[in-house]
Parts: sequence; structure tokens; C-alpha cells
Amino acid sequence: MNLIQSILMGVIQGIAEFLPISSSGHLVLFETFFGMKETESMLFSVLLHLGTLISVCIYYHKDVWEMLRAFGAWVTALVKRDPKGMGRPTPAGRMIILLVTATLPLVVLLPIHKWLERTFSHNISVSIAMLLTGFLLFFSDRRAKGHKNAKSATLVDALLVGAAQAVGTIPGISRSGITISTGLFRGFDRKFAVRFSFLMSLPAVLGANLLKIGEAAAEGVDPALIPGYIAGVIVAAVVGYFAIRLVNLLSDKGRFGMFAYYCWVVGLGSLIAGIIVPFFGK
Repeated sequence: MNLIQSILMGVIQGIAEFLPISSSGHLVLFETFFGMKETESMLFSVLLHLGTLISVCIYYHKDVWEMLRAFGAWVTALVKRDPKGMGRPTPAGRMIILLVTATLPLVVLLPIHKWLERTFSHNISVSIAMLLTGFLLFFSDRRAKGHKNAKSATLVDALLVGAAQAVGTIPGISRSGITISTGLFRGFDRKFAVRFSFLMSLPAVLGANLLKIGEAAAEGVDPALIPGYIAGVIVAAVVGYFAIRLVNLLSDKGRFGMFAYYCWVVGLGSLIAGIIVPFFGK
């Protein structure tokens, strides 16, 4: 993997992680057609996701800070055994409860996550998944506008959006696309659906990458690849920040479903290529 490939993958990750077009799907297709080694791509994929994690923290820094303060207040009240401090949660505290609830389906999925990756990390299944993502985006964008927000969303809403996030771990299924769409189907306000989806990625991506980074690092790291890794992470973080702004803008204008056509074109194109290239390569 050279520096140009690292930067290109950083751009792909930054765009596709937040735009509803599946970052994992694009990375699998990129790695397949450029012949990257499995261990090399695993570690870099983890680092790229950490790069986009940084962009979420920067864009939603006010939410992140308020949730950290609320969590710190809970810990302090627990240590001091102060029942009043553990009373009715603040808006930030309620958001924490919703996010924790939404993360539970991923915890249930942990025992089979390796099997899912092995089973669906090839270009044919990724292509089909992207086609399905396109249909999901197309129909969710035509859903009537909802009004639920952080104050009115229920634990059931959070759990269902979290279940959608678990399905979004399948390469080719856009995590942001399926979670935002599920939020819209549950009656979320468009801004809140986007905000909740991206904030929900923080514990999910961090937890998943902590598991993977140990596996990838155990294989050893080639020092010659470190500059490329760093460049990719920086690019992913910068591009990811502006991608978040774009998604919020398009969602406000009710043009979220336009990405359905992109998913259909890329999914169908890669599906055809995945069938034809091996056939003529024999």
C-alpha cells in the first residue's frame, strides 16, 4: 500500500462513513480490486474508523462535552452516595441512556461478529447489500416528517435504531443510512435522526475498534506503512467533518434519498464486475 492509496482510502472512509453509502462496503471493494493484504487492510481500516470518530467528536463537541459532564456527575453522586445527584436525568443524561440502550444490540452481536465479517466481506455480497441500502434510503426519505427528539424519543425507539446499527455492521449496509432511516421510520425529527445516528457511532466504533486493533497489531506493523497510516487517518478525519455537515444540510432539505441512486449504480456496477471479471480471468 502506497501513500496515494492511503490518502484515497482516507477520502473514501471520510465520505462513506457519514454519507449513507457504506464505508465498509467501499473499503472492501477497494481492497478487493487493488489486492491489499488482509492483515494490512484490517489494521488500516481500524485506524480510518478512529479518524472518522475524531470528526464526530469535533463536530458534536458540545453534545460530547455535556454527556461527559453528566456522566461525571453520576459517578460523583454514586461515590458520595448522594441520591439527589442520581435523580431525574438532564437532557445530556437522557441522551446517554438512549445511546447506551441503542448500543445493546451490538453487544449481543459480539459472539458472531467475526463470522459476519468472513461471510459477507466479498464483493458479491457487498454489492447486493448496497442495492438493499439504496431501497431503504429511497423509501425512508418519503416518510412523513416526524417530531420526536431527545426529549420525546423512547427506549424502544433507541433499541430499534440500535438493532438497525447491528445490521449495519454487514459490509455494504450503510450504518448511517440504516440508522437514520430507522429513526425516520420511528418518527424522529430529521435533524435528531442524523444527530442520534452519528453520536451513536461513538461507543459502537470505539468498542469495535478496540477489539480489532489488538488482533491487527498482533500481526505486526511494517514501519514503512506508518506514514501512510497517519496520512489516511488525518484525511479521514478532515473529510469526515465536512461529510457530516453535508448530510445535515441534505437531510434538512429532504434530499437524503438521493443517495439511493448512487448505491444502486455502485452496487449494480460492482455486482456485474464481480461476476464478469472472475469469469474472464479463468
